[in-house]
Amino acid sequence: GKFIRIHFGATGKLASADIETYLLEKSRVIFQLKAERNYHIFYQILSNKKPELLDMLLVTNNPYDYAFVSQGEVSVASIDDSEELAATDSAFDVLGFTPEEKAGVYKLTGAIMHYGNMKFKQKQREEQAEPDGTEDADKSAYLMGLNSADLLKGLCHPRVKVGNEYVTKGQNVQQVYYSIGALAKAVYEKMFNWMVTRINATLETRQPRQYFIGVLDIAGFEIFDFNSFEQLCINFTNEKLQQFFNHHMFVLEQEEYKKEGIEWEFIDFGMDLQACIDLIEKPMGIMSILEEECMFPKATDMTFKAKLFDNHLGKSSNFQKPRNIKGKPEAHFSLIHYAGTVDYNIIGWLQKNKDPLNETVVELYKKSSLKMLSTLFANYAGFDTPIEKGKGKAKKGSSFQTVSALHRENLNKLMTNLRSTHPHFVRCIIPNETKSP
Repeated sequence: GKFIRIHFGATGKLASADIETYLLEKSRVIFQLKAERNYHIFYQILSNKKPELLDMLLVTNNPYDYAFVSQGEVSVASIDDSEELAATDSAFDVLGFTPEEKAGVYKLTGAIMHYGNMKFKQKQREEQAEPDGTEDADKSAYLMGLNSADLLKGLCHPRVKVGNEYVTKGQNVQQVYYSIGALAKAVYEKMFNWMVTRINATLETRQPRQYFIGVLDIAGFEIFDFNSFEQLCINFTNEKLQQFFNHHMFVLEQEEYKKEGIEWEFIDFGMDLQACIDLIEKPMGIMSILEEECMFPKATDMTFKAKLFDNHLGKSSNFQKPRNIKGKPEAHFSLIHYAGTVDYNIIGWLQKNKDPLNETVVELYKKSSLKMLSTLFANYAGFDTPIEKGKGKAKKGSSFQTVSALHRENLNKLMTNLRSTHPHFVRCIIPNETKSP
């Protein structure tokens, strides 16, 4: 979602503008459901509107040649990707991006497509992966300003910290593929956030700011057949926004009636969402337990599930045991949200929340000859990055923030911002589930 603000001075004169973003769905960079597609920029590049771009990125114009962008749909009836590329390319120039910055964004987007095509095989009689051909790694490394052999070595034999020493650790094929996916998502997310910051710098002026008009556009409530960590974050955000809406539309409005002396019996619209919000965000709530489990090296998805059930089943009415239906994806717990009951699958939540990266490859990124890539990762601090002595607490990962903690921080800032405004609401009614006219 995004929060777009236009700022005005004391006299109402336009001063500046800025954009804040929330919850980029970075999992989509490497995985799409049947009816989804990846982010538009990939298909814009592949539209062949600018053949020189295809040459520069060493890609064809066929999305099906690239695993990361072809798991769902590859076109949208209402979108002309060629036209959109022309608009995107022009917007780079209008917003003051340098030719070097623009090329850097395109190169990293192309490199992500090649990342998804890298192949690895298991060594005979060993739990060790090795490259199955190097063509795609060579292309990725070329676009990212890296040495291809170093990249492959970092993926297959990363150096990890054990105690105070670094040792080389073997990886099986599955671990290498997971590592590649995590790195691709991180590059895209950091590039996206860098672009937003860069755009805000262009829209900034030195004029004083006193008032603003903002438009908040957040992803709506999500109930799918398969609901994971991303859906919980989005649905939690919607619970908070719905509570904000209810407070303004029902509670404050009725208080206004009383002030004006209108005879009015206070009506409870039965819309108190606090129980579900507390279940998610309070100490020993779902997010808190997830954070705690992320600190234990031996914690697993199942120990996380056991803690959830111990603390909430039979104690929190919004927390339920799911009904697992044959033919539907497995669910581990259900939450009764204001918009309906959602069944959640917790597989991979600890990994998603810690979001670890192969730090050997990250070190290569930091030294990349592509300025864009080295800039994006210059300040990266991983889960095991020790803080230098004399620079705060020398505690593992003390500058590291989990996904849920960062989301909670951003959401709290947003709610504080919204409470300082006079809000107007645009409510959208979904006419059908098939997007039919």
